Amino acid sequence: MTVEKTYSIVVPVYGNAAGIPFLLERLEQLSSGMDSRVEVVFVVDGSPDDSYEILSRSLPGFSLHTQLIQHSRNFGSFAAIRTGMKHATGDFIAVMAADLQEPPELVLDFFRVLAANGADVAVGRREGRDDPALSRLSSTAFWRIYRRWVFPDMPEGGVDIFACNRAVAEEILALDESHSSLVGLLYWVGFRRIEIPYRRQPREHGKSGWSSAKKIRYLLDSVFSFTDLPLTLLIGVGAIGSLFTMLVGVAVLAVFLSGGITEPGYTPLMLVILFSTFTMLVALGIVGSYVWRAFENTKRRPSAIVMSHWVSDIHANV
Repeated sequence: MTVEKTYSIVVPVYGNAAGIPFLLERLEQLSSGMDSRVEVVFVVDGSPDDSYEILSRSLPGFSLHTQLIQHSRNFGSFAAIRTGMKHATGDFIAVMAADLQEPPELVLDFFRVLAANGADVAVGRREGRDDPALSRLSSTAFWRIYRRWVFPDMPEGGVDIFACNRAVAEEILALDESHSSLVGLLYWVGFRRIEIPYRRQPREHGKSGWSSAKKIRYLLDSVFSFTDLPLTLLIGVGAIGSLFTMLVGVAVLAVFLSGGITEPGYTPLMLVILFSTFTMLVALGIVGSYVWRAFENTKRRPSAIVMSHWVSDIHANV
């Protein structure tokens, strides 16, 4: 007997009151292209407007099975996504924004690939965006730094919409980390991944809460959660600086021995300053490397994740 596959769409909501009627309309149109049960999980993340009230009035007459969850305050979009994934009941889970800048129809492509077992994770690869020039410039710079130093495999425009199967969702939810990146965890767990291109649409309702301050915090959370780059840079700067100061120190000592420096105490003071400054950087980098390893262990991430396990049913003759 074939078991019917089910699908869940997680939608974090923050400051989207004006666009909710259009969002519900697009989701109903989206469901018409599905051949199985679809549920939508709305997570209102401490929204400052009346998004929750509008949804609570609209959802009783909504044609799809829905869940409406409200956070006690604003915890951030990634916390809202995690909450939605935790409560979703579908075999496949998609995550999309409520502002409709990522076309909801992309979710259909995600689900088709996942249901056909063509991949375990499907992400949208942004190939263009109809945003103001300054927004495009800042976004391009941000994601270029992110890909260069954190996750080189991530699409150039980042990941704003994705879907995964139940196995991947459970692995991500098992990594209950604070001050981390859910998208970073999505890439960290691995599995088979596919990218589907799309073009980002202009925002028609409301104002984006993805401020520069939040971008910087997100970048720092990702850097400190997934890479030891700062420690590597610290050790590198310290090592290069130590070599440079050693040469300068030898030059100062040579001038002193030749009688070129007559100021009392100048030579030993310079030697102490030169040698101690960058030596301390190297020492801090080494100590930090041990702290990093201890920090990694406190995350309780598994050393490896098994994606599949096959056991032969043929038994040896006794």
